[in-house]
Amino acid sequence: MAVGAAGYRYRPETVDRISEILGAARTAGVPVVARGSGCSYGDAALVPEGLVLDLSKMRRLLAWGPASGIVDVEPGVTVEQLWRHTLGDGWWPPIVTGTMEPSIGGCLSMNVHGKNNWVRGTMGDHCLELDLLTPDGGLRTLSRETEPELFHAVIGGFGQLGLVTRARLQLKRVHSGLTEAKAMAAPDLGSLLQRLDDAKDDWEYVIGWVDAFPGGGKLGRGLLHFARHLEADEDPDPGASLNPANQDLPGTLFGVVPKTMMWRMIKPFTNNLGMRAINLAKIFHGSTIADGAVYRQSLAAFSFLLDYVPDWKKIYLPGGLIQHQSFVPAAEAERVFSRQLEICRRRGMPSYLGVLKRHRPDDFLLTHGVDGFSLALDFPVVEARRDELWTMVRELADPVVAAGGRFYPAKDAALPGELYRASFRNGEIEAFCGLKRRLDPDGLLRSSLATRLLGE
Repeated sequence: MAVGAAGYRYRPETVDRISEILGAARTAGVPVVARGSGCSYGDAALVPEGLVLDLSKMRRLLAWGPASGIVDVEPGVTVEQLWRHTLGDGWWPPIVTGTMEPSIGGCLSMNVHGKNNWVRGTMGDHCLELDLLTPDGGLRTLSRETEPELFHAVIGGFGQLGLVTRARLQLKRVHSGLTEAKAMAAPDLGSLLQRLDDAKDDWEYVIGWVDAFPGGGKLGRGLLHFARHLEADEDPDPGASLNPANQDLPGTLFGVVPKTMMWRMIKPFTNNLGMRAINLAKIFHGSTIADGAVYRQSLAAFSFLLDYVPDWKKIYLPGGLIQHQSFVPAAEAERVFSRQLEICRRRGMPSYLGVLKRHRPDDFLLTHGVDGFSLALDFPVVEARRDELWTMVRELADPVVAAGGRFYPAKDAALPGELYRASFRNGEIEAFCGLKRRLDPDGLLRSSLATRLLGE
């Protein structure tokens, strides 16, 4: 096998084939980066003059225990593939992202979280064991009991210590395919944070949407959504609601407009004036909802909001988008997030979408978890203001570091590496880089993201 074409992509289907490709790349001195579903907003699956190892064809469910809820999967299995296989037996992934497209291997490599982080933690918290193919071609089985140090470094380690070829996950028992959800409006950031915090122990899922446009007394106003799983005796027909076919999202808007066209309808509004109007409309609609209104929604409908608009990222063409997501201790959240929103307003680059979540810490080495809140801010990339946008990201990150906060590499494309490293104060970066040098002394596994953030 010849290796050397810059940016060449391989799509192996077996562990042996991956090992063969790694061996050839090592001999040729070509760096390798793993790619799952390509859902990261940043440079996690990019490497200059290297080889992309696309694991999307490794998507077999290797073993399923409907009595235990334990499943073994290959790294290319998607969140959608997983829940469609298990929901009929009464099991749901304990952690899901805002879209059902990510691969499980990618989810573990970034240690993703969902709307229920305070209750369930991260994806890594529900991984029982994994098989890791190391750069030297060795295959190791890791768990909290066997090689715990490496286990906690691989999860959330950007795929830099080896390639996950199998993951064993513990799923969550559910008795219905429905949720009970509640919506609530909040007039400002302080109220939004407080109501989110008050709800964290009573609801499985808690999430807030932030209108980033107004200032003054309306700074950070928004809407909150909470949800919990129904119990078996609350669902009149659990057999029907647990049927994956009944979880499908509607294909049209108002029963008329194909959802495949929605991004084209939204695109003309993808500017400051248009997005201000859309956010104002959302606020108005939210204010018409009775405070604390409760309704029922399918698991898929509540969980996968991004999938309501297929190809939604196209609204940001031609420049695309970046996201900045910061995690701040609870006591500092209002101060830091208020400052971030004011920075965006001052520079005339307000976030088009702001999402607020409640979080808890975890024990993974490069964790983003804190006992506090996260705020994710989406920005369009306009070529004429690209440099200013990257400068603003640094401005947004400075108060996070000062407050003892963290960042989320899965969504990041612009965070300066020195600020990422400064957010770890107990030798975590040094420990991770030590493992990297031991397992991958030649730097075979490499990505633009890891090089930028870790500096190696």
